[in-house]
Amino acid sequence: MSQTTWQYENFEHTGSAIGFRVTRKLDEVQSPFQKIEIFETTDWGNLMLIDGAVMLTTRDNFLYHEMMSHPALFTHADPKRVVIIGGGDCGTLREVLKHKGVQSATQCDIDEQVTRMAEKWFPELCDSNGDARAELLFDDGVAYMKNCPEGSVDIVIVDSTDPVGPAEGLFNKSFYESCFRALRDDGILVQQSESPLALLDLIRSMRAEMGKAGFTAFKTLPFPQPCYPTGWWSCTLARKSGGFEFREQAARDAGLKTKYYSADIHRGALATPPFVTEALDA
Repeated sequence: MSQTTWQYENFEHTGSAIGFRVTRKLDEVQSPFQKIEIFETTDWGNLMLIDGAVMLTTRDNFLYHEMMSHPALFTHADPKRVVIIGGGDCGTLREVLKHKGVQSATQCDIDEQVTRMAEKWFPELCDSNGDARAELLFDDGVAYMKNCPEGSVDIVIVDSTDPVGPAEGLFNKSFYESCFRALRDDGILVQQSESPLALLDLIRSMRAEMGKAGFTAFKTLPFPQPCYPTGWWSCTLARKSGGFEFREQAARDAGLKTKYYSADIHRGALATPPFVTEALDA
């Protein structure tokens, strides 16, 4: 690639597309599971694609990583043991370990190459990889949760790609049952749940499968994510018991270095847009 060009991704399921102006391809690897590519862009820093789908950019990944972690951690009364399924770029792990009360955080991603590429091209996301509380595993997340001791985890974060390929098994009743079993009675499951504008059917299906697994309360939090379909994304929280009021004063007093998340952003995200509420309650 000798001159500026455009890298496009078409989203057939949303009838839309996104493009990034790129100057060169920085790296490429074909792992046993997927093709990972890194591009240099003119305005968005580095860009990671997996099997042609945008995973993250330097410029906007903080939106996703902060909202996948802090709302759940400030909703739980005292999170000490966190498991991240997927999350190979390590950004969610970094955010989790900003919480001093967390005693251990295990990240289990099936593809080691995602982490190696992140270490090379997104090193800022990997700042906490050497934290004594961090455990990085490269294994099947479905199997990991199935074998996780009962009642041993406070929060499970499912930081996965779309429900295809290696991530397909992370969106069904069987997997959610494993999460339910591994969580303590006050535990929280949080999973990326795609676009609340264009993919409400998927969110509805996820919540139904979570309910079949035993979870009793659900909350979908929307947030902006420019590099993903429609530019609007979400995470869905599920609880074994209790609701979704958060430790607001703790969030205000924590002094976390974040770019998007704050107690006010958290409070606002709890106000679900009416059309989303109507669709999910239908």
